[in-house]
Amino acid sequence: MSLLTLIARVRDGLILATSIEGADGGDANMVKYSNQAKMLFKKLNPAQTAHTIESGPYQFHYVIKGAICALALCDRQFPRKLAFAFLDDVANEFLSQYATKVDSVARPYHFLEFDSYIQQAKRKYADRSRFAMQEVSSELQDVTRIMISNIEDVIHRGEALNILEARASDLSGLSRKYREDAKALNRRSMWYKVGAGLSVLFFLVIIWRFFFI
Repeated sequence: MSLLTLIARVRDGLILATSIEGADGGDANMVKYSNQAKMLFKKLNPAQTAHTIESGPYQFHYVIKGAICALALCDRQFPRKLAFAFLDDVANEFLSQYATKVDSVARPYHFLEFDSYIQQAKRKYADRSRFAMQEVSSELQDVTRIMISNIEDVIHRGEALNILEARASDLSGLSRKYREDAKALNRRSMWYKVGAGLSVLFFLVIIWRFFFI
């Protein structure tokens, strides 16, 4: 079943609840995959409401429901249909309990007590038997239509987008500076013309006074 389950807020990736189970690779592996999960939360596309991402011998599955994203790290052999049914269950229950509080939370892991429900759901979906598969709602979307990506592609694509955003920001800054410099140059040019006009006028006044008075 799920080795790592996380629930995060979609708009900023703030982790709201978590549940971690031991894995053969020990704590070091879970730290690695926890960090990958955090990066995935930062790169969520709200329009992509369900996704599978492969990472080594595991797969991240996630669903987005309203303001939250529920994510689970599972062995590749674990049935995707069960994984998404588990995530649907967990996300729906979380929203039923905390939907009105999600936007106001300021610190991570605010809803640690939700781990008790996650553990209950894990036991429910851990059985891979035909009976467990039959319990999965027939209304669950066809998992074969859910995109499967590789963790490196997702992370690198996100980094490329960040680079493009940074360059666009730099160009915007340069454009703004150019406009400001152009305005300053126009002001200097205007004052130069005014000064030149006043100098000519002063010179003409001096000549008029000298010859005609």
